[in-house]
Amino acid sequence: MKSLDKLEFPIIQGGMGVGVSLGGLAGAVAAEGGMGVISTADVGFREPDFETDPEAANERALTQEIRKARKIAGGRGMIAVNAMVATTNFERMVRAAVSSGIDAVISGAGLPLNLPKCTMLKDVLIAPIVSGARAARMIMKHWQRHYNRRPDFIVVEGVLAGGHLGYREEEIRSGSAPDLDRVLKQVIEAVSGIPVFAAGGIFDGSDVRRVLDLGARGVQAATRFIATPECDASAGFKEAIIAARPEDVVILKSPVGMPGRALRSPLTRAWAAGKRTPPSRCIRCIHTCDPKTTPYCITAALRAAWRGDWEHGLFFCGANVGKVNRMETVREVMNDLKKGWCKA
Repeated sequence: MKSLDKLEFPIIQGGMGVGVSLGGLAGAVAAEGGMGVISTADVGFREPDFETDPEAANERALTQEIRKARKIAGGRGMIAVNAMVATTNFERMVRAAVSSGIDAVISGAGLPLNLPKCTMLKDVLIAPIVSGARAARMIMKHWQRHYNRRPDFIVVEGVLAGGHLGYREEEIRSGSAPDLDRVLKQVIEAVSGIPVFAAGGIFDGSDVRRVLDLGARGVQAATRFIATPECDASAGFKEAIIAARPEDVVILKSPVGMPGRALRSPLTRAWAAGKRTPPSRCIRCIHTCDPKTTPYCITAALRAAWRGDWEHGLFFCGANVGKVNRMETVREVMNDLKKGWCKA
C-alpha cells in the first residue's frame, strides 16, 4: 500500500500549469526525497494534435511526463499529479494518472467530491486542496458516506498562494481573508489526525518551521521552484519571475470562476482596462468558461507565458515572488526548505 512514509522529507512541489510543472521539475523534486507534482492542466499543449484532439493529446502527454519523472527520480521520493476540478477532462486525467501508476492525486480549483470514484479505488493516495475547515469537513463527510474513504492527506492553501485562490476577491483585496496560520490550525482541528500540508506563502525554512510548530505534517511550495534549471517553463518565464518585485503582483478574475494571483503584465493591464481577448478557437477546457462572454482565453494566456511571451502571457505566481531574485537548483531550494526541520 502506498503511504507518505516514502517521503524522505514531507515537501510537496505545488502543481503549476500550463507546462510549468511537468516531468522534469517533478522528477527533480522527487529525486531529492520530496513529492514532485505534474499539473494535468492542458499537459498536452505541445502535442501536434492538441488543437484537433486535445483529450487524446493531454492523456498521451500525461503518461509520457509521468514516465519521465519516474526516470529522473530514480526510485526516490514520490510522483503526484495536480488535477483541477474545474477542468472538463478532470476524471479522464485522474484515471490516466492512476493507470500510469501515480503515487498521489492532489485536487483543487473546486471541491473534489468524486475524486475517490475517479481513482477507481486503486492503490493511490488522494488529497483535496482546501482553503478552510468547512470545505475539509464537507469533503470528508461526502467521501466517507459515498466511498467509505478518508483523504490520505490534505493541503491547506492560504491566501498568499499563486494561481487560483479559494477566497473571495473582496477578501483578498481588502486583506480580510484569514491568514494561513489561522486556517491551518482550524483545519488540523477539524480533520481528526489526517496529515495536513501547509501551502501559500511558504518560501524558506523559517516558514516551514512556523507551520510545523502549528501542527502541519509538511509543506507545499511552488513559486520558488519556477526559478530553477529543472523547471519545465521557458527561460523567459523564469526571467520574469526573477525580475518581479512585490508591487508587480496583481489579483485578477479567472474564467475558472475564482480569483487568481499573477504578475502585472501588458495582458493583465489590458484586461483591467476592459479589453477582451476572447478565444479564437475554444477547446472547452474549463467547465465554467463561456467562450462567448469570457474576457480572455486562459489556456492561450498560460501557453504564451510558458513560452516567455511577456506581451501576451499570464504569469501566475505567489505573493512572495519578490523574494525570488536568482536561479537556484532544485537541490538548493529543497535543502533550504529542509532547514525548517532543524530546530535552533
